Amino acid sequence: MQLDKGKKIYFASDFHLGVPTYEKSRERERKIVSWLSQAQKDAEVIYLVGDIFDMWFEYKHAIPKYFSRFFGKIAELTDAGIRVVFFTGNHDMWMFDYLTKELGVEILTEKLEITYNDKSFLIAHGDGLGPGDKGYKLIKAIFRNKLCQWMFARLHPNFGLGIANFFSRSSRKHSVNDDKFLGEENEWLITYSKEVLKHKSVDYFVFGHRHHPIVFPLSETSTYINLGEWISQYNYLVFDGEDCELIPYSQ
Repeated sequence: MQLDKGKKIYFASDFHLGVPTYEKSRERERKIVSWLSQAQKDAEVIYLVGDIFDMWFEYKHAIPKYFSRFFGKIAELTDAGIRVVFFTGNHDMWMFDYLTKELGVEILTEKLEITYNDKSFLIAHGDGLGPGDKGYKLIKAIFRNKLCQWMFARLHPNFGLGIANFFSRSSRKHSVNDDKFLGEENEWLITYSKEVLKHKSVDYFVFGHRHHPIVFPLSETSTYINLGEWISQYNYLVFDGEDCELIPYSQ
């Protein structure tokens, strides 16, 4: 795909809207909306690369409440003809069709490989990729099972969403080493990217999930980028048609 002159591609991930408190989430939501308004000026596509919500489950006639400012901004973007792509993450993998119907976003549950201006990208949230973490990979397979989703949907929303919120918070509390680079050999998404490069050429690997902003050269022509998070740090990636830059956001 070729970008129109002056247009850019934006990436961000791990907003975790809904935590740690209502007030902190609302404050972060306003910051995200402000960033989206800035990106709106020249964005062709905005990729939100997973864990947009700290918890999300769509019942047939009920969804988690809050986030109205964020939803309103997303609707404004798509109404203006800007593509907005949501990747599901490990905290919000139970997105179905509500956001597509109401807001016009595209929802992806798997990695995306795409080329802009002769630069190739592999984009994914990052959970379940790379070596190890077999326990999580099993849980992910269970959670993505249609029968398991149907059974969970039989629970009353007040109870079901309460359970989901509890496990979501527990998962985040047990995350470790989010605040430092673990070294090339211990960063599993770098390992995954290197394995991919054995079979194909990719200019930019773009992931979330890790909660630590990283720009790591894999070779002279390939770079691994982790977008970080928006709970305590606020970073986004922009591709201007030639290069990618990871930028800290400040209002």
